[in-house]
Amino acid sequence: RLKLARLPGYEKLLELGKSRKNPIFLDIGCCFGNDVRKLVADGYPMESCMATDLHPEFLKLGHKLFNTTPETYRVPFLAGDSLNPEFLAVTHPFYTKPYTTVPKLSSLTSLNPLHGHVSAISVCSVFHVFDEAGQLQLARAIAGLLSPETGSMLIGVHSGRPEKGTFITRAGGKDVSTFYHSPESWTALWDGELFVKGTVKVETKLIETGGWDFQENTDRYWFLYWCVTRV
Repeated sequence: RLKLARLPGYEKLLELGKSRKNPIFLDIGCCFGNDVRKLVADGYPMESCMATDLHPEFLKLGHKLFNTTPETYRVPFLAGDSLNPEFLAVTHPFYTKPYTTVPKLSSLTSLNPLHGHVSAISVCSVFHVFDEAGQLQLARAIAGLLSPETGSMLIGVHSGRPEKGTFITRAGGKDVSTFYHSPESWTALWDGELFVKGTVKVETKLIETGGWDFQENTDRYWFLYWCVTRV
């Protein structure tokens, strides 16, 4: 199911792909690669795209689903845990051009050589999987990947709520504990905590929707749509 193309900042992402030289795009939590494939089909340069997920089998399943091969669809896929520092270490955000050279995407064995080089990062339906500490670690790690160039962007969607906190949901006969950010706490996280205040623009939109089928209390559920852009 496509998520990225439905986000408010998608057109801005496509424009970035057209206007910038080697605009590296990274999809974190790509699953079968639906969103990257749509992005490439809409004109983003394939040679600048990369996808990653925890499960290595998603690469083969993606090729099977879309009837492609590594030769016809050349976007590199890298399997790894984004909370593992050996795969993605936390580093301070860049405010000047990094001294390291831009790596060849197909040669990477971790995301760490990309620190400060990524023009755009998509993170859809990922953050709410983790508790508050895990969400903070992932956000800090992602911030260190982003290029300092004006217009570089982070974009995504995940479960949210009008108020920040940990809430219990009844699902499948079990109590499930989930930490949710609010639009206000999500904005404050990026603008002021992770990045120096005023160096990014944070846009959020909280939309209420129906609950999931497996939830027993499905009366209220929200998605938090967001975009963080360097200014």
